[in-house]
Amino acid sequence: MADLTTEFLGITSPNPFWLASAPPTDKEYNVRRAFEAGWGGVVWKTLGAEGPPVVNVNGPRYGAIWGADRRLLGLNNIELITDRPLQTNLDEITRVKKDYPDRAIIVSIMVPCEEGAWRDILPRVEATGADGIELNFGCPHGMSERGMGSAVGQVPEYIQMVTEWCKQYYSKPVIVKLTPNITDIRYPARAAHAGGADAVSLINTISSITSVNLDSFAPEPTIDGKGSHGGYCGPAVKPIAMNMVAEIARDPQTAGLPISGIGGVTTWRDAAEFMALGCGTVQVCTAAMTYGFRVVQEMISGLSHWMDEKGYASTADFVGKAVPNVTDWQYLNLNYIAKARIDQDACIKCGRCYAACEDTSHQAIWMKEGRVFEVNDAECVACNLCVDVCPVENCISMVELQPGETDLRTGKVVQADYANWTMHPNNPMSKAAE
Repeated sequence: MADLTTEFLGITSPNPFWLASAPPTDKEYNVRRAFEAGWGGVVWKTLGAEGPPVVNVNGPRYGAIWGADRRLLGLNNIELITDRPLQTNLDEITRVKKDYPDRAIIVSIMVPCEEGAWRDILPRVEATGADGIELNFGCPHGMSERGMGSAVGQVPEYIQMVTEWCKQYYSKPVIVKLTPNITDIRYPARAAHAGGADAVSLINTISSITSVNLDSFAPEPTIDGKGSHGGYCGPAVKPIAMNMVAEIARDPQTAGLPISGIGGVTTWRDAAEFMALGCGTVQVCTAAMTYGFRVVQEMISGLSHWMDEKGYASTADFVGKAVPNVTDWQYLNLNYIAKARIDQDACIKCGRCYAACEDTSHQAIWMKEGRVFEVNDAECVACNLCVDVCPVENCISMVELQPGETDLRTGKVVQADYANWTMHPNNPMSKAAE
């Protein structure tokens, strides 16, 4: 049977599923219940400096995007870091870590970008016995206007500077949480690495407005007739998060830097995909807020069953396994040719494939008598749109043409050799294959 025990930065947890820094990890009561439900670790909700606690709004803090079935696709929040006293949090962390020594507890921290502020808080956090810290350089609202959160995460020089302070004043692992609100995620990751970070975690939330109330004409959530941009998370951000994770995992300057993946993890499959792209652990928030703490049990059983099917004894067997297969567009094989094929026995004759292809793609699907849909190979470019809109899984598939066969669309014989855009005659900067 697969062993989900995970070692990340020398921190051992019974599984790779950690709760992210957010309302679910705001207090001792929550974290104890999370551990009893089966979570392998938590990142405690972000702590601020000593002094008057942060003030949160006293009204709606969340806005949402739903699918047609009311399934939550994305959650926008305007909540800030913990509004509970620093010492209260530290005392609770100490008690929980003592009672759950086998679970990972990471403490998220956000204080002003001043060396003294970090020097003051780090020894107090270390005294709790927590396993490490996560530097919150990601929150895009509220705190960023005060020179913290994403205001730091968008400046690589600041990231490196603060990381160096933390490595100087703190002896345990330092994880840098990155903001997605930046053009190229590789630069902040490189800065964290240069500063001595033991790992990075990503992504934090995406700056967003999810909806506008068309009666009050104010963004939602609405506070006294006004709204603000907030941080977007949930299943909808998963593709963005995985791309950024992959960019860091395959960047020669950060290759091998441990990653904790965040962004839309809802099922075991989501977790496995993040891990295949190089994540040693995954962090979850929206799924727990939607379905409760026990959602982790489905994640654990699903991942364990899949690993048994694939013959993976531990998560280390597949972490990073997809990274070598991530490349830039210019290196994709242009001699690979495929065509769509429709399984007539599985087809329910809904016509979605036909409508999508006829109206918005390549007019490569015929609708024949009796609503029989067939592919016209002379027009099909194998774009995969028909597969994506089909409501029946595996009804439509892409079948590769073999070398020697003729592509009816171009009239050319399929070649066996590899050729990409860098060597294509239409590329003014083409070069011979290396």
